[in-house]
Amino acid sequence: MQQQAISLLSLNELIKSTLDSNLAPTYWVIAEIGELRVAAKGHAYLDLIEKSDNNILAKIRGNIWSYTYQALSRKFKSTTGSDLKVGMNIMALVSIQFHELYGISLIIKDVDPDFTLGERARKKQEIISQLNNEGLIDLNKQFVLPAVSQKVAIISSVTAAGYGDFINQLDQNSQGYIVQYQLFQAAMQGKEAPSAIIQAIHHIEDLLLEEKFDLLVIIRGGGAQTDLDCFDDYELAKTIAEASLPVITGIGHERDESIADMVAHTKLK
Repeated sequence: MQQQAISLLSLNELIKSTLDSNLAPTYWVIAEIGELRVAAKGHAYLDLIEKSDNNILAKIRGNIWSYTYQALSRKFKSTTGSDLKVGMNIMALVSIQFHELYGISLIIKDVDPDFTLGERARKKQEIISQLNNEGLIDLNKQFVLPAVSQKVAIISSVTAAGYGDFINQLDQNSQGYIVQYQLFQAAMQGKEAPSAIIQAIHHIEDLLLEEKFDLLVIIRGGGAQTDLDCFDDYELAKTIAEASLPVITGIGHERDESIADMVAHTKLK
């Protein structure tokens, strides 16, 4: 006997009531922010995803209403030094909402900033351990620095405050040395920064026979801790360690130590 048909609205109402009856009021969920948009009224709309080897295994929409988002984002930034952003792993307190017209989504009520800090520290330690196992941590330190480096390749951004300070120190050095330098511009922040800096290092190495640089310097001024996360990239660290020149880093404030600092010949602030 054929089952009696019901309307789509009736089915959706059945789904909604079933979910409401069988799910807990809230869940703590670990996910990555795939997309994030803050609307004019202050509501935040997210895609939460879970990935394995860059393949998306799960995805769901999330909403943070404006009154929650204001307090939540202030607390998150005061603890982590960063805003919520795409690519960040978070642990969020959520309730599940099913709407007859708009489908299923998560209402995000809180985000644990300590989880995000812990995730960052865990990933950093994994990369450090890998570099240690591969003998790369001290590889660049084997170079002997010249008594006076007179031809310097610089990787930075022309607008970076650290770059301007460095050039001033070179030009106004107390010993009166004439130092030649050449800037190789690269992004110093964000997802594109590691590949841009790697490309600049390769470019400098391609010019070595012609230019005969003594030293390679990577400069980036201070900022929020998450602005410096790009300098904890494994491929960038490996490229610095294996560079054909001694590498000196000037990245962030005195308290900051990136993996790029660790594999460089010398770190200076």
